[in-house]
Amino acid sequence: MNRKLSKSRSVINGITVFAVILLAWIAVTEAGLLKPIILPKISSIIEYWINGFAENNLLTDVLVSLRRIVLGFLLSAVIAIPLGILAGTSQMCNSYIRPVCEFMRYLPVPTLVPLVMVWFGIDELAKVMVLFLGCVFQLLLMVADAAASVSDDLLNAGYTLGASKWDGLWTILLPAALPRIFEALRMTMGWAWSYLTLAELFAASSGLGYQILRAQRFMQTDAMFGLILLIGLMGLITDRLFAMVDKLVFHWKE
Repeated sequence: MNRKLSKSRSVINGITVFAVILLAWIAVTEAGLLKPIILPKISSIIEYWINGFAENNLLTDVLVSLRRIVLGFLLSAVIAIPLGILAGTSQMCNSYIRPVCEFMRYLPVPTLVPLVMVWFGIDELAKVMVLFLGCVFQLLLMVADAAASVSDDLLNAGYTLGASKWDGLWTILLPAALPRIFEALRMTMGWAWSYLTLAELFAASSGLGYQILRAQRFMQTDAMFGLILLIGLMGLITDRLFAMVDKLVFHWKE
């Protein structure tokens, strides 16, 4: 039987897994079982972080990458949410919008990079557009599903009580769909972080993805691991922030 765990127990289990991985990493590297170029010591990664933030170089790259993430994410949300709601509430609109999105979401984003460079150049806009293309179609379909999941009985009850179509949208459908839309936004932010390195691999002179490529050229494994772990940590922090907002704003959805 699938017994529900308490929140504290879930947290302890998660911390335990990370602790075991960390201790295994320390044991393997300190014993010299793997060369530093394959798996660097934790102390080397921490030293890279300290030096990078002390000299402000790493902080600059973090802020640059964070700006690109936010812009790409916001642009995809601004486009996907209205169109998704339209597709989820109108079968006619859905018949036009969904087939295109279903097709586009399966196109590998790396293959679109050359076209993005042709269309938008090699400046900041191109990097934002790579993130946008990686997120917008998936988000649009999830928003459409969230809007379509709202019960017709709920809407019909509102119309019976005198609500107009516009009232039904703003006072019934949107509040009912918002928890799922917010969850879709949370997932989309995760995809944005996963596409960050791809967006910063071409014609970039700053950002965490650029620094990973630069470290790879000089075989600086400690820097590569440090940057990869930093991206993962930042992604985890943003995910936890979304979870906190979700619990605070939509506490009633349970």
